Amino acid sequence: MAFLGVKSMIEDNYKQRGLRGKLVRKLRQKGIKDEKLLEAIGKVPRHVFFDDALLGHAYEDKAFPIGHGQTISQPYTVAFQTEKLEIQPGDKVLEIGTGSGYQACILLDMGAKVYTIEYNRNLYQHTREFLPSLGYHPFFFYGDGSKGLPVRAPYDKIIVTAGAPVVPDALIEQLAKGGILVIPVGDREKQKMVKIIKKDGKILREEFDFFSFVPLLGEQGWKS
Repeated sequence: MAFLGVKSMIEDNYKQRGLRGKLVRKLRQKGIKDEKLLEAIGKVPRHVFFDDALLGHAYEDKAFPIGHGQTISQPYTVAFQTEKLEIQPGDKVLEIGTGSGYQACILLDMGAKVYTIEYNRNLYQHTREFLPSLGYHPFFFYGDGSKGLPVRAPYDKIIVTAGAPVVPDALIEQLAKGGILVIPVGDREKQKMVKIIKKDGKILREEFDFFSFVPLLGEQGWKS
C-alpha cells in the first residue's frame, strides 16, 4: 500500500464532520476528558490520511496501515497518549515518529509548537509535503528519533509514537525542567504507556495500560 500523496483539493463534507463528532463522543465515553484535545480530534480530517480503499474506515476507533510497515494509530491511543502530555498553548513539543502526520496535526491544533522527526525517509518526504497542504506546519526532521533532537532542545513535552525497549536517556536529558515525556515501553508486541516527569531535580515515572505500537528503530531503540 502506498502512503497517501498530496491532494490538490481536500474534501471535508457534512458526513465526515458528523463521523468525527461521533468519534469524539466515543472517546469521551472511554474516559478522555481534555476538551481541547477532543476539540482538536473533532477538527482534524482523519480521512485524508487514508488511501481510497480504506476511506470508509477512517473514523473507526482502530489503527490502520499507511504503508512502509507503519500505521496510523487508533484514535483512542492518540487521545490517551496526548492527554497524558498535559498540552498547554505554546508548549514546545518533540514528536518522535512523524508517521502519517495525524498526531502532529492534533498537537498543532491544541496550540503546541511541534518539532517532529521521522526515521523512514519515504514517510518523512511524503508527510513533509502533505501536511502543509492541509494548513499544518510543524518543523520536520529526518533522522534517528531514538536520540531525540538535541539541536532544538530542551522541550516542554516529548511524545514517542513507537514502542521502545527502554526509555532512552537522551530523551530525558532533552526535557526542560517540569517537562513531560510519554512513551510506550516494552517488547515488540505490546508496551506499557509510560509518563516521565522531570521535576525538582527528580525523575518521576508513572505506568498505565498496555498498547501496541510499531517498533522504535534507532541507536537507542530496536536495531532493526
